[in-house]
Amino acid sequence: METLKFKTNIKCGGCIATVTPALDTLNGVNKWEVDTTNPDKILTVETDSGLKAEQVVAAVKTKGYSAELL
Repeated sequence: METLKFKTNIKCGGCIATVTPALDTLNGVNKWEVDTTNPDKILTVETDSGLKAEQVVAAVKTKGYSAELL
């Protein structure tokens, strides 16, 4: 299992609802969550099938948000 962490601009439940379809449909995502209490709004993605950080960044970007690998 691999854990990828990203700094994002996903700030609230509405933002999370917006990106949910994009992240839920990515192949290889076992679980994901955003810590909106952290100042860096950390997105944590767990995968075990070789999901690339670029794929997560692209999925988040399609919904109008940014993600930067930590």
